[in-house]
Amino acid sequence: MTSFTLNCWISQSSKSGSFKTKNNRTPEENELIALRKELKQLRMENDILKRAALIMAQKTKS
Repeated sequence: MTSFTLNCWISQSSKSGSFKTKNNRTPEENELIALRKELKQLRMENDILKRAALIMAQKTKS
């Protein structure tokens, strides 16, 4: 274990009382994680809508 690691743990513990990464994130890091999650969800929904539109277009041609 390096002194850098130990200093990080001490710093995390004194700030939040926790050694867990999720408890020691900045508000900006939390926002970025939330935005990435939302982007992933929206892309998935967009793909579903594209497929549904394609199916509907094929049905109207028949």
